[in-house]
Amino acid sequence: MNGSPYLLRGNNSVTLVMLKVLAALIPGIIAHVWFFGPGIVVSLLLCTAFAIGFETLFLLMRGMPLKPFLTDGSVVVTACLLALAMPTLAPWWLYLTGIFFAVVVAKHFYGGLGQNLFNPAMVGYAALIVSFPVYMTQWVAPLGIAQVTPDLWEAFDLVFAGAGAISPDAYTSATPLDVWKTQARQGIDAANILAQPIFGWAGGHGREIVALMYLAGGLLLVANRVATWHVPVAFLLAMALTAGSLHLLDPAHHAPPLFHLFSGGAMLCAFFIATDPVTAASTPLGKLIYAGLAGFLVIIIRAFGGYPDGIAFAVLLMNVAVPFIDAYTQPRVFGHKHGGKRGQA
Repeated sequence: MNGSPYLLRGNNSVTLVMLKVLAALIPGIIAHVWFFGPGIVVSLLLCTAFAIGFETLFLLMRGMPLKPFLTDGSVVVTACLLALAMPTLAPWWLYLTGIFFAVVVAKHFYGGLGQNLFNPAMVGYAALIVSFPVYMTQWVAPLGIAQVTPDLWEAFDLVFAGAGAISPDAYTSATPLDVWKTQARQGIDAANILAQPIFGWAGGHGREIVALMYLAGGLLLVANRVATWHVPVAFLLAMALTAGSLHLLDPAHHAPPLFHLFSGGAMLCAFFIATDPVTAASTPLGKLIYAGLAGFLVIIIRAFGGYPDGIAFAVLLMNVAVPFIDAYTQPRVFGHKHGGKRGQA
């Protein structure tokens, strides 16, 4: 697998790096449980179990050893990222389908770890939102807005048995990104939109704190040299500049930059998704170009596309461009001139 942006130097093994990535996700997961209930725990457990199951099955089918691949932690990271990107309390088969596309289609069909062109978690997410848009818009409402916040056992019941005694209307709501897009297109004043309870001080109520925790975890990865700064800085800066430009041109229809940075999956993408070591650009300049264009595309999709958030599609589009970006941003080899001829001594 590529050595960057997750740095695999010295004594760092793939397993150790993946454990550090999982540890960095914990603050965001705790905040998610606090504001949205323990349903995310069910999502994480199911996605992880399904991912390990598919990984084991296809390793056996391909005649490959189980231990090195099951213990490196990469499939667990993929499972967790997909679970955190999906609505919680979705039907169990939705998690199964998403993990199938992430682990089997995006990873093993391309030859396994290190060979995949596309980010596995985002392949799973994109397949689900295109195929099952209704289920992928049933997001759990935050504490204080939801009529009911299912506890852990109710969450298991909802995931496996359906709605049961609790109606989805009692615990789900539209996301802040969806509310903004819908109401702005209806001509509702921006100030009136942002004054609704679903919105907080920067993004969505509760979601902005979750985003802050992903930011904190991501900064720890950078500080510990598990990831480089290039991708998250370029991604978030491009989002801010693009959103800020649109907001200055038409503040009635385009949300301010801070709202975009702390809504949806921006922080999760900046530090944990766009930095995927296999599918991101590998050169310093390439990382800046790759992440900057991805951040730009996220805002363009949010502002003008048919989906409230554009994280998955932006990342996948830039995954396609990575080989081209890497090819044209490789540092010149010492001793060679343009055209590949060796320089004279």
